[in-house]
Amino acid sequence: MTAPAQQPTAEPGPPRRPAGRHRRLLRIAAFCLAFTLLVAAGTAWYLYRHLDGNIHTDTTTSQELKRVQSQRPAPAPTSAANTSAENILLIGTDNRGGGNGKYGRDSGTQRSDTTILLHLSAGRDSVTAVSIPRDLMVDIPACHRAHGGTTTAQFAQFNWAFEFGGAACTIRTVENLTGIRVDHHLIVDFTGFKKMVDAVDGVEICVPRAVHDKDAHLDLKAGRQVLHGEQALGYVRARHGIGDGSDTQRMDRQQEFLASLVRKVTSTGVLLNPVKLYPLLDAATSSLTADPGLDSLSELYDLVRGLGTTPTDQVAFLTVPRKPYVQDPNRDELVQPEADRLFTTLRHDGKVAVTTAKKGGTAPTASASPSATITPTYRGTTADRDSLSRCE
Repeated sequence: MTAPAQQPTAEPGPPRRPAGRHRRLLRIAAFCLAFTLLVAAGTAWYLYRHLDGNIHTDTTTSQELKRVQSQRPAPAPTSAANTSAENILLIGTDNRGGGNGKYGRDSGTQRSDTTILLHLSAGRDSVTAVSIPRDLMVDIPACHRAHGGTTTAQFAQFNWAFEFGGAACTIRTVENLTGIRVDHHLIVDFTGFKKMVDAVDGVEICVPRAVHDKDAHLDLKAGRQVLHGEQALGYVRARHGIGDGSDTQRMDRQQEFLASLVRKVTSTGVLLNPVKLYPLLDAATSSLTADPGLDSLSELYDLVRGLGTTPTDQVAFLTVPRKPYVQDPNRDELVQPEADRLFTTLRHDGKVAVTTAKKGGTAPTASASPSATITPTYRGTTADRDSLSRCE
């Protein structure tokens, strides 16, 4: 008889961990993961609530506008994709109370220091920002005062509307002037502007000539340089120490500065970097008053996200066509028919082009009524052609 074949002996493997220990490790890992997610969610919620709580809601203006609903222009047209054009009025106030006292005496009243009508096309493929001069002579309607009473309708300089009846009176004045329905409004003061500039580590601009202005706290050399909060605010607000001292040149500087700011935010990845985005959002919301349609972080984010694909060369800045008022050269009046052509174009969600005027000249404008094939052109700038080009 032959002996049975021997079975190979298995090599000894590593010792197995007890099942109980394995389960404990899994429970610890799951607990750590859950705790991390809970902390992250709690932090995100806290930050969201903080930013959301920064924004002040202006219900008074909304109530006043509802009262005069029948007197307002029709809403903007809707595109084939069922998105509507939007018109947002940006109001920068000269309120000097609180932290803004260093910019002048607080007289107990405030006027709109800067007003920009922002038109967002229905397809969000273009943005047009139109500055309205504070000294423009306009028809201001009868407005309710914040503390009671009603003003009489009158012909006066534009920034008086804000003093007479706040944002509601300013919006009604703009709508009467342009025939354009204002869908939303945002009010920002000096502090918010400074914080936004500092949040992006300053904005680079071109200063054509050296500036030494004690009133504006400015001491700038000529050429390319980066301005931070205090200097930036002085630069965009100064009138008498720079250039010819006109409000028109001041608005030109504001538009060029905003173009540089937009370009920096969109070209340096700020909107995609939470570490950079949060300080900007905190700055933007901390001194912001909005209507109920834009008074939350989610609504503002949806607005910004919708503009994320807008080409910078289609973000245009211009001033409404104006000239010295015939009865007072220190005031402004509209240039016609150019101003009406601009308003009609925006009212019908048409395209507007801007070009830098040559020294001593003016930008060309279309001579016919706006249509699908005619694009009116005005003096201005875009987010991809800001003030830096003047130093090249």
